[in-house]
Amino acid sequence: MAERSFKKEVEQLRLGEGAVFSGEGILAVTKALLQAGVAYVGGYQGSPISHLMDVFADADPLLRELGVHFESNASEAAAGAMLAASVNYPLRGAVAWKSVVGTNVASDALSNLASGGVTGGALIIIGEDYGEGSSIMQERTHAFAMKSQMWLLDPRPHLPTIVDMVEAGFDLSEASQTPVMLELRVRSCHMTGQFVARENKRPAMTVGEAAASPRRDVNRIVLPPANFVHEIEKVEHRWPAALKFIAERRLNEHFGPEQDRIGIIVQGGLFNTLNRALEMAGLSDVHGATRIPVYCLNVTYPLIPEEITRFCAGKDAVLVVEEGQPEFIEHELNTLMRRADLNTRIIGKDILPRAGEYSGTVLRDGLAAFLRIHAPERAPTQMVSVAPEPDLATTVPPRPAGFCTGCPERPIFSAMKLVQRELGELHVSADIGCHLFSILPPFHIGNTTMGYGLGTAGASAFKPEGKRAVAMMGDGGFWHNGLTSGIGSAVFNQDDTVTIVVDNGYSAATGGQDILSSRAENATRRTNNPIEKAARGLGITWARTLTRTYDVARMRDTLKEALTSPETGPKLIVAQSECMLNRQRRIKPLMAQAVREGKRVERERFGVDPDTCTGDHACIRLSGCPSLSIRPNPDPLRSHPVTHIDNSCVGCGNCGEVAHAAILCPSFYKVRVVTHPTRWERLRTSFRRRVIGWFQQRHARALAARAF
Repeated sequence: MAERSFKKEVEQLRLGEGAVFSGEGILAVTKALLQAGVAYVGGYQGSPISHLMDVFADADPLLRELGVHFESNASEAAAGAMLAASVNYPLRGAVAWKSVVGTNVASDALSNLASGGVTGGALIIIGEDYGEGSSIMQERTHAFAMKSQMWLLDPRPHLPTIVDMVEAGFDLSEASQTPVMLELRVRSCHMTGQFVARENKRPAMTVGEAAASPRRDVNRIVLPPANFVHEIEKVEHRWPAALKFIAERRLNEHFGPEQDRIGIIVQGGLFNTLNRALEMAGLSDVHGATRIPVYCLNVTYPLIPEEITRFCAGKDAVLVVEEGQPEFIEHELNTLMRRADLNTRIIGKDILPRAGEYSGTVLRDGLAAFLRIHAPERAPTQMVSVAPEPDLATTVPPRPAGFCTGCPERPIFSAMKLVQRELGELHVSADIGCHLFSILPPFHIGNTTMGYGLGTAGASAFKPEGKRAVAMMGDGGFWHNGLTSGIGSAVFNQDDTVTIVVDNGYSAATGGQDILSSRAENATRRTNNPIEKAARGLGITWARTLTRTYDVARMRDTLKEALTSPETGPKLIVAQSECMLNRQRRIKPLMAQAVREGKRVERERFGVDPDTCTGDHACIRLSGCPSLSIRPNPDPLRSHPVTHIDNSCVGCGNCGEVAHAAILCPSFYKVRVVTHPTRWERLRTSFRRRVIGWFQQRHARALAARAF
């Protein structure tokens, strides 16, 4: 199950000519694809475009009506290869994935696609961002676009502009016979707005019609001698065609006055943040009516020399707002200034930070510094700003990222900690996914992480001399490429490692999308393909599937067995339990509705008896659940705080299981919280309270008598 359903919202995708479309950026992108006559769409989920894949899936009925094929690809490489349909046929195709990591995975397919070129428009939608908007290494797709000669669009965060750039992207791709990348930042994906819709277009040719009439052009296949001609074709034909199209369609935008002695050139995706900085300096308003000339690059590659020189001519200095390092655009601008024999100074990374996210505060300070040097009469004496921020480092305690309350992955690492107490420290090759949080407190488990589905491959260099290496992998990573690059390679090379695959029943880390091993019945996809069965098909002989990760003792014993078994060769543990976050998203609304309707609702939670708790807090060190905290000891003779479980507990039972497996104190207890109990339950509870109360009073009287 996806973490969010768009079944209601996708009905807006049916809006026709002149209707006003209101919604999020990802919905606007999907509508733009349909208006552009796309023939097929695909991709692989990942922030910040995970929901774009969910929209495609929920809109599948409409796509089928229009003759549009949707493919939920096994990886970004598979999605990139899917664009081969646009090489020989006038088919418009679009795929989407997460940022540079997805582009890295798809690089082989993209390089071949960019070399041979396309006939139909090919659009690659890249979810890319910096800082807190990104969960990966801070790199840019810009370098790949330059390397492979693919055009890169970075539309201004404004729904009409985004929609226009999607449709223009297809036109640009066809005009220059080159695949085009469309970069969407997290703010663009989730911003809301409106635009005037156009009619959806049925593809001029469907993928079925193309398959029925095969075409072949040997000059587009990347083999000698054609591949040597491709480079010349890129530079002498495709590049000029792209420059001409971008200039004629005026894809880049100008804001503010035409003439001034200063100006600003900004990446399209950063325009809104820049405008906010100008607004705080009193040099713009919320609508973008800036008093300083701004050249907004909705196309960041290639740059249009004539537009650049026209904008810079007559100006003393131009500020370049380019996020990330290296400063590709700034370098190119300096080259263009010299070629045009202009003395305009290009100001960029000498004022703005070389690394990190260009937030509103960063651009506000950078703009002020630029104005103080190059236009002191317009430099603000006092910036309009929000209330001063407190020093969070001194007022808020550090809180590293961690597992959610009730996460089924936490007991896996609790069990691993218990095994390490007995066998010593283990080398653990981590992987992309929620299990990566194990490297942080309280577990401190995990030595490296090399990529999605590469946990087992990352451990392949370690040959045991008494101790086996452990590799982690998620079910999503397993099907992405872990089955072949990890498990298959380990079998072939007879690596004596232990791989733990966390099986949530869907790709939990990317939003709950169904995958091959999902246990849900999916009307349009084939599911229920067990991970252990696939691994045994590749030659794994030692494999165990645990259907409840919360059984810490069994998890501990199984891991110990895998690490000490005399059998050589790779070993596999499939640890199954549903993602608690997605489970709570599913059941909480149902429980709330039942409560409103007066129905009986029961939920479990755990507690700690303060009279029994010893206060050593080993349960917290071995679990780290957010619902576990401490409170003052109610016993006046004991000063140490006791463990407490707050009401965020979801009743997973992990803390009690850890206490039992680690032979800790028996202070944990389980209760059933019943809303709208039956009459019999109320009578039974009343009777119990009276009996317990009578025993408590008798005990109190005995203590009082003994005191005298």
